[in-house]
Amino acid sequence: MSIEVISPGLSTTVQDLGRYGYQQHGVNVGGAMDELALQMANLLVGNPYHDAVLEITLKGPTLLFHKDMLIAICGGDFSPTIDTKPVLSNRPVWIRSGSVLHFGHAQKGCRAYLAVAGGWDVPVVMGSRSTNVRAGFGGVEGRMLQTGDLLGQNPKCPFSSFLEQQLEKKAGTALFSEANWFISGGRCTAHSEAVIRVIRGGQFEEFSAESRRSFFEESFQVSPRSDRMGYRLTGPTLALSTPTEMISAAVTAGTIQVPPNGQPIILMADRQTIGGYPKIGYVATVDLGIVAQLRPGETVRFVEISLRDAQQAIFERDEMLKKIKLGIELYAGWR
Repeated sequence: MSIEVISPGLSTTVQDLGRYGYQQHGVNVGGAMDELALQMANLLVGNPYHDAVLEITLKGPTLLFHKDMLIAICGGDFSPTIDTKPVLSNRPVWIRSGSVLHFGHAQKGCRAYLAVAGGWDVPVVMGSRSTNVRAGFGGVEGRMLQTGDLLGQNPKCPFSSFLEQQLEKKAGTALFSEANWFISGGRCTAHSEAVIRVIRGGQFEEFSAESRRSFFEESFQVSPRSDRMGYRLTGPTLALSTPTEMISAAVTAGTIQVPPNGQPIILMADRQTIGGYPKIGYVATVDLGIVAQLRPGETVRFVEISLRDAQQAIFERDEMLKKIKLGIELYAGWR
């Protein structure tokens, strides 16, 4: 086994890009809350975009490494250290066997992602290694990590081995070494107000004029009751012009539902597959990772975006990832 969990943190789970093709059976997609951070971490260690990583929430774990490994940390800032020495995020890091990687409390953002060359070796369930805690399957026995858990890694690709050899040579006798190049993070709000792009929902026009105005002009605060299933917001009360009995319909990540109390809920990775509350909007896919990095008490404001512009934004993000992959290979000397 590659690592041993000394302390699991608040909520640390194995996640990848999700479990697709089973929503008609009531199985949600799940997967990482911040997909961009997951994909960047994987690229930094030479993995495919979709490989399994550890998703770390609010308070991080302490991990003992039983073999030399190539890792990368992306997402929120948890002040990670290796044997008490600070380690940088957003770059490849080689860590020597016997070293201890410790994550503290989130200083910026809400979630960090730890990738290892080859990806974490846990069973594939319905095409994904992601943990579905509510249903109790995927990841490590369908649950959050616990003290004493042992995790292995899958075989590395040639590029990962190339990076690992470079950094091991650079380390000399040190416990770890970091690449002198990095990719930019910059998606966490750091206690400032997040601005989230939203497409109008199917029932947007059925809300009162005051509610529609408030939705786009006033701020909402993230409730402590938020989780991987949904981000609950508090702020101005949103209400329909006329109470309507709705038939339950399919929902997706980013759906903004408004229950009878008038306080919106942004559905996230572990959302249900159908919902019966009116939908005032949909968070643009490209901004879901920003929502995922918000902590309780932080604020968010919505701005309108067209469907076409939202599609263009996700296309541009995918193109950016391709350029990052090429740039990593060039900086590392692989090409």
